Amino acid sequence: MKVKDKLLLLGSLVILFALVLGACSQSVKTIPLRDFFKNPEKAYFQISPDGQKVSFTQPFENRMNVFVQTLGSEDVKRLTSVTDRDINEYFWKGNDRILYLKDFGGDENFHLFSVDINGHSEKDLTPYDSVRVQLIDDLYDDPTDVIIGMNKRNRQIFDAYRLNTVSGVTTLVAENPGNITGWLTDHDGKIRLAITTDGVNRSLLYRETEIDKFKEIITTNFKESFFPLFFTFDNKNMFAVSNLGRDKEAIIKYDIAGRKETDVIFEDPEYDVSGLRYSRLRKVLTEVDYVTWKTVRKFLDKETEQLYEVLGQKLPGYDFNITSSNKNEDVFTVRTYSDRSLGSYYVFEKKTGKLTKLAERNPWINENDMAVMKPITYKARDGLTIHGYLTLPVGKEPKTLPVVVNPHGGPWYRDEWGFNPEVQFLANRGFAVLQMNFRGSTGYGKQFWEASFKEWGRKMQDDITDGVQWLIKEGIADPERIAIYGGSYGGYATLAGVCFTPDLYACAVDYVGVSNLFTFMNTIPPYWKPFLDMMHEMVGDPTKDSAMLAATSPVFHVDKIKAPLFVAQGAKDPRVNIDESNQIVEALKARGVAVEYMVKDNEGHGFANEENRFDFYEAMEKFLSTHLSDKK
Repeated sequence: MKVKDKLLLLGSLVILFALVLGACSQSVKTIPLRDFFKNPEKAYFQISPDGQKVSFTQPFENRMNVFVQTLGSEDVKRLTSVTDRDINEYFWKGNDRILYLKDFGGDENFHLFSVDINGHSEKDLTPYDSVRVQLIDDLYDDPTDVIIGMNKRNRQIFDAYRLNTVSGVTTLVAENPGNITGWLTDHDGKIRLAITTDGVNRSLLYRETEIDKFKEIITTNFKESFFPLFFTFDNKNMFAVSNLGRDKEAIIKYDIAGRKETDVIFEDPEYDVSGLRYSRLRKVLTEVDYVTWKTVRKFLDKETEQLYEVLGQKLPGYDFNITSSNKNEDVFTVRTYSDRSLGSYYVFEKKTGKLTKLAERNPWINENDMAVMKPITYKARDGLTIHGYLTLPVGKEPKTLPVVVNPHGGPWYRDEWGFNPEVQFLANRGFAVLQMNFRGSTGYGKQFWEASFKEWGRKMQDDITDGVQWLIKEGIADPERIAIYGGSYGGYATLAGVCFTPDLYACAVDYVGVSNLFTFMNTIPPYWKPFLDMMHEMVGDPTKDSAMLAATSPVFHVDKIKAPLFVAQGAKDPRVNIDESNQIVEALKARGVAVEYMVKDNEGHGFANEENRFDFYEAMEKFLSTHLSDKK
């Protein structure tokens, strides 16, 4: 049976499965709201290159900071004392230094910071106002240097610099002529590839050495995928993700001199394949990762396959990832997870086979109290198959339930199976949660993606509506108690839902969502400007498609809104400017319609700080409880 047929069967069987669960009544424990949304106890464990220490993040004054512990010891040292924003991205630089990225109030202008493992010499290595840093290559084997991109010279483009993380000295290694959107180094840390765009077409440039000029080797339209992953181990050719000549992305080997694909490393007939891993030590390809309804691994190396087999035997009942390794690749950090658990962290010593638990990520959540996240499929009105997930509240019969419809952001993104604190919170409060990968969602091939072009508020919205109608037809949803909630593009879909299908939803929560497609295009971050022509083709051109954008911009249709609305926005959001939320709120108030509005001055595209998350979800819980109460 094909994977697609299996999923279609599973989609129809989920209702029966849920009925069986519902028939088995069980008491449901109400979990405190903050338990779902507070910072983890410990997270993001990484092993040091020498395998002697492990780093992790842990709250300090309600912010996630970096700590280091010697393995086999209770000796823990806090390295950072950040109190304004959580540290969520960091890495080892040698055995004696940690580097981390942090922005300011959600502006996404990330700076790179350094601190030694004694907690001394902490410094901002890129102390430039309104400048964003991108990590190009961490130069794992270099004791001091990294390669970074910065838009210091021109806010719209990123030049490449070599940065000494001890002295703080930066040296320009590749200047961006104005059309380069990405850089790639070889295994020796030399910049050898560059990706350019004219807004619609993408070219890959190559040079033999850093003193040679870049030459174009392949050009594709943005509708086609050809993304270099990394060089072959002799630094002569490369591995890439490509859908050239095919609908689904595949992992291929590319001959640079011959300018042609020579081998298909792995492809799947139904899903995009884009993840390729390798052993730095042994210089072999190890595995391919891709997502069907959950993550699938294809092993390319027997040693790696045996490692996962051993770990699987030691961690039964959970999915898991290897999150880091030492240079010798014999000490690893491992994280477990499932749809009902945020999992635990372990260190695994390959030579002895010893697996040591380091921490539970969120020990206050009992997975036995959580709901099962099931894959589903349904047909859109034009016959397109839509994949998604349905989470039903524990202990309730799946019949005429209140429902929260939760379209994802992006929109060129996708929902995946796993623990989602929002979904589990809503299920714990008695709501069924419907998530769908509407057309345009990634992972389902080129045609499915292109089917979303210029369909904001149209066929993309129909896919959401059709999912809701499917739930109603199946008897799961109470048609009088359906809410829609989403963030970013999901926020746009929320507003479109209450504007264009005003009788479908009892209430709505818009989180950092787009309300006006004209102003959205005019306020994108400067480093998105090179992609503006592409955005015009995918979303709509404000001049050529003005009638369509006016018809699909919720702000111009507030007169149709019947459902109560709650809007939340970060004041420093660089992607969806606060004006997007201001416009919809002001338009409703001008009509005398009450709307709840929450603005956080120290946040950007989503609420990162713990106290702001608490405020948002507490307000949302009260709002949903008020408007989705059983009216019978």
